[in-house]
Order: sequence, then C-alpha cells, then structure tokens
Amino acid sequence: MYEFAGGNQAFLALAAAFHERCLEDPELNHVFGHHTSPGHVENLASYWAEVLGGPPTYSRLHGGHSAMLEIHARQGGESLEPRFVACFVQALDDAKLPDDPDFRAGMRAYIEWATKDVVSYLASDSVVPSALPEPRWSWDGPA
Repeated sequence: MYEFAGGNQAFLALAAAFHERCLEDPELNHVFGHHTSPGHVENLASYWAEVLGGPPTYSRLHGGHSAMLEIHARQGGESLEPRFVACFVQALDDAKLPDDPDFRAGMRAYIEWATKDVVSYLASDSVVPSALPEPRWSWDGPA
C-alpha cells in the first residue's frame, strides 16, 4: 500500500492534510491544536508509512508501536473515532492519494482499526505493554 500510495511524499501529504482537517474540526481541534509536538506531522507520516509497508523509520527513531500508544495513553475523554476516521478519509482526497476503491477501502479499514487500538488505552489506569510489535497492514488487512 505504501508504494501504491506514492511513498514517503504521499504519506507526508496525507499526514499534513489530516492534521489540517483535524484542526478545522470543532471537536478535534483542541487535541490537535494544543497537544501535538512540533514534529507531529512528520512523525505521523513515518508511522503510517511504516505500518502500510514503508521503511521502519518511526520504529527506529521513536520506539515503535508501544511508544506511539504511550503518547496517547491515559488521556481520558470521550472517543472521537467517527470524527477522526472522517477526517482521515477526507484527507485521502486532499492529499490526492489514489482513488482506487480497493486502496481506499484498505486505508479506511486500517484507520478504523488503528483508532480503536489507540482508544483502548485512553482510560487513566491503562497500561501499554512494552515492545508491542509494529502493526503491518496490507491490501487484505492486518498482515
């Protein structure tokens, strides 16, 4: 999926478009406007790229899946999954990623799974296991 999307540049465009969509969303903007690091867009792009078949840049630089979950863990609050997914799906168009129906379905299935994974650690007493394997997602779902 990484290569089909267009590689690193495509994922950087997707992460930037997604971030912008979230800033424009009245429910998500408080999270994306106040709780993101300066390199968030680049880190998000490298995370998604790695999960979807690209190089292991995120794991090498930031510690992989457990580290990503730790960033989001124990934040509390309500789940904003539907809004998050909607911003991602719209960002696919904004970033001009391929309009292939199978590709789009795979990307949507991934982000729906990923948001559920992150949300499962929002409770204040959540414990993220160390050294979780980096998820890998293919055209057919989890690899």
